Amino acid sequence: QVQLVESGGGLVQAGGSLRLSCQASGRTLSTYNMAWFRQAPGKEREFVALINWNGSGTTYVDSVKGRFTISRDNAKNKNTVYLQMNSLKPEDTAVYYCAASGYYNGVNRREYGYWGQGTQVTVSS
Repeated sequence: QVQLVESGGGLVQAGGSLRLSCQASGRTLSTYNMAWFRQAPGKEREFVALINWNGSGTTYVDSVKGRFTISRDNAKNKNTVYLQMNSLKPEDTAVYYCAASGYYNGVNRREYGYWGQGTQVTVSS
């Protein structure tokens, strides 16, 4: 079983950048497809980006394409997935969660069995 811990959130002005990290423990990350989701107050948790187990494939929600980049480092001493967020907008404000699946590589949050606790991202206008 894998445990996930997100970090890197914070308060940033519109147009700024943040890099989120999701570090895994318990099992090597290379056996999992990974995704980032976000949840704004009063809204459902929505898909943001995903990366397959070896990093050869990525998918983004339209609203972040060209601004966000998902990547991963499967090295034993890293075991981390990243979300580089540039040109941030106030509508990006949300709690960001990373998620893992050993078999699923899609946008449906219900197919991901492992979740972190989330990290808050707040973008001021």
